[in-house]
Amino acid sequence: MSTGKDTGTGTFTPRPGAAPVGRMIAAQTALETRMLLRNGEQLLLTVIIPSLLLVLFSTVDIVDTGATEAVDFLAPGVLALAVMSTAFTGQAIATGFERRYGVLKRLGASPLPRWALMTAKTLSVLLTEILQIALLTAIALGLGWSPQGNPLAVALLLLLGTAAFSGLGLLMAGTLKAEATLAAANLVFLLLLVGGGVIVPLEKFPDAARSVLELLPISALSDGLRDVLQGGAPMPWGQALTLTVWAVLGLGAAARFFRWE
Repeated sequence: MSTGKDTGTGTFTPRPGAAPVGRMIAAQTALETRMLLRNGEQLLLTVIIPSLLLVLFSTVDIVDTGATEAVDFLAPGVLALAVMSTAFTGQAIATGFERRYGVLKRLGASPLPRWALMTAKTLSVLLTEILQIALLTAIALGLGWSPQGNPLAVALLLLLGTAAFSGLGLLMAGTLKAEATLAAANLVFLLLLVGGGVIVPLEKFPDAARSVLELLPISALSDGLRDVLQGGAPMPWGQALTLTVWAVLGLGAAARFFRWE
């Protein structure tokens, strides 16, 4: 905020006003990121659980991945899980409690526009995901992972997955009570961890269940990343389309039904 200007006589004339929107977004993004990284529960979901799953199932013969090396199958799925844990579970829980305690209402009345607040939250999610992906990639490479494929295709899938999960997380946080959001977000995390092709291949499920599970955003993201990083596919357009549909529906519903109070 501007404090004023010198009139030439040694005094200052007040000139109150909001900072430029870009600077406000940058400051709010930094604050959101620090708050997320300081939260023990969020660190458990975003860093510790994906890392432990990657190390455990890559080194212990628990899941049958066929002729494929365990780490080559697991690494793409764990990257998808990391995106879901941050963009969906973590964001839903944090935003739900901010809404309950009136934080969103107060921020909505500040010079920071509501769209800029959501932009800052999205940028915070992306920064956290970059840290997650860097850490998980380093762990996977240490376990012998040999990724293939086009990095641009991987980046596009991760962005589409982030948009899809962010929309669903904000929809949940903006329509349910905080306690219900906490329970529902964690339950969905566990269900999708088991049934989303992250750890257990979808081929292990009955055909009827598999046809439904393949439509889930976590399945589309994990399978898409696996096609690129394991199979060297140029771009899995089917999975990208599924993620795009989820992103449009989730973000559209969140924009329509999100309640700030």
